Amino acid sequence: MSSAVDSAAASALNSAEWHARIELRGRVAGAGFLVTPSTVLTCAHVVGDGEGLAVTFTERPGTPAVSARVVAHGGWAGGVTDPGDLAVLELDREMPMAPAALAPVDAAHGPTARKLVVYGFPRGFDEGTLTECRVTAPQLIRREWLQLEAWHQGGQPLAPGFSGAAVTLAGTGEVVGMVTADAGRTEVRTGRMMPTQVMARYWPGLRSLVPTSEHATADRARLRALVERAARAGVDCDPVRLYTAAADPFDPPPPEEGFDSLWSAALFVLCELDGPGATRTVARFTDRLQDLLRAPATEPSAPNWSPILVELGHSGAGDGLVRVEVSAYSEGRRHPVDSGTVEQHRLPAYVQEGIETAFRYLTPGADELVAFALPRDWLDWPVDRWESAPDDDTPLGCVYPLVVTDHARRKASTRHVLTRAWKRLDSWPGARMHRVECGGPEEPGRLRLRLRQRDACLAGFGTAPAAARTRAHFDTSLAAPAPVIVWSRGGCGSGQEECAGADGCTGKAFLDALDAHVMAVPPAELPLHVLALREEALAEQGHWAHGIQLLWDDPRVFADPHAVAAAHARSPVA
Repeated sequence: MSSAVDSAAASALNSAEWHARIELRGRVAGAGFLVTPSTVLTCAHVVGDGEGLAVTFTERPGTPAVSARVVAHGGWAGGVTDPGDLAVLELDREMPMAPAALAPVDAAHGPTARKLVVYGFPRGFDEGTLTECRVTAPQLIRREWLQLEAWHQGGQPLAPGFSGAAVTLAGTGEVVGMVTADAGRTEVRTGRMMPTQVMARYWPGLRSLVPTSEHATADRARLRALVERAARAGVDCDPVRLYTAAADPFDPPPPEEGFDSLWSAALFVLCELDGPGATRTVARFTDRLQDLLRAPATEPSAPNWSPILVELGHSGAGDGLVRVEVSAYSEGRRHPVDSGTVEQHRLPAYVQEGIETAFRYLTPGADELVAFALPRDWLDWPVDRWESAPDDDTPLGCVYPLVVTDHARRKASTRHVLTRAWKRLDSWPGARMHRVECGGPEEPGRLRLRLRQRDACLAGFGTAPAAARTRAHFDTSLAAPAPVIVWSRGGCGSGQEECAGADGCTGKAFLDALDAHVMAVPPAELPLHVLALREEALAEQGHWAHGIQLLWDDPRVFADPHAVAAAHARSPVA
């Protein structure tokens, strides 16, 4: 996680293209900064009467000056101490660069002094130069300005040419305000800044660009870095769909007019959402965007599954014996591969051989899927941890997409309901999860009603099925039937009512991480996504997905077992 944060912070520091130089009738008049692709903010005293106004982005060499016009101002009357010294400029064309990122209100000051950086164009520095400063105190002067003072005495002081420049947080590059004045004397190293909340008072359009304080600096930096990468890579995605897949049920819907860019959607997530769920939504939005950047340039189609089904059942001949049947599916046809009654200690090796043989029957080029159909009391078996081959101890679940399902759900009525549900899920960009917290606070009857709703897809459990307080909830999820159920074999060990998903609970941590990762994954792709998570968990000690179990049940992937019953008349689990 730290490397991702460091990378995002480095991106923020290096992405200074939005700094603007304001030119009036061919001469440098001051500074400004890009806040939307076609909007620059600066001081009203910098632009004067607005005639012959142009903007140059010096950190993007070779970009010609862009003509601009004043479209709004703060009502500045012309005096040095008059309020409202703000001008909003509209450029003749949109700029192909990410706008400035704004920091939350009051980010400029804290218990200890925070270093601030300003990029301006004083005399002799037409290419731009930097100065470092800090806020003297959080007290607003005349409800308008914060006082700035030099960070140290030997550097570049604030001077004419810094007016209109963005005041940014050192380390993240986020904007906290705009320089409006210097002391006017070189021996006094102070100046004034109009903070963003005052700027928004004069220009309401800024309000939607200021993030809420719920989001950590690292999260904002990571999202901004990914948006900039997506813009440079020309990633083609639907911002509305991306937001909808990430949003919680109680998050506001996207604007009726949609989002005009990916950055607009990111700003909506950062600036319009607040409360406890806002952080989770930002995490899901960011993770889904990262997945898009990792994906091929063309939109991938849904997996074309050609599954191998391993059916295990009680043999009836003793506790140490297991009935096994292995089948392969190709173009909708089921091919029996092997069957027999096996001693439990020999079971993994027997299954290895059956799976290897089953590959001969799979559709060439199709996506393999290994599915274990198990009795309900065996659903927590770590079949994904079985070795993949006699000469390869890599776990099966780290080599192939691997899921489990419940024997009892293979009856015709349940398959009919599941098929209808999966047809609906085909159009979903993400799998919305219903959390079943530790201690089972929700009554099983209410859980059943929730999982029978049209928007139900995935039931996530913070405890394993054997936990006493969640056993009834797990059975309810199977019977509802929920198309997808996910849990961790290493989840909350207590599952007691007093735990109830408290902070520090392993079950809660699992659900939080699961929520952030799978809610933006189309349901049909979940086996592939869990395969990637298992590979990560194998390589990283303490990974949250270690022990993840995926019950994934799309009847369309498997032929009707009753249609081929004659071929398996001897099998008690066919």
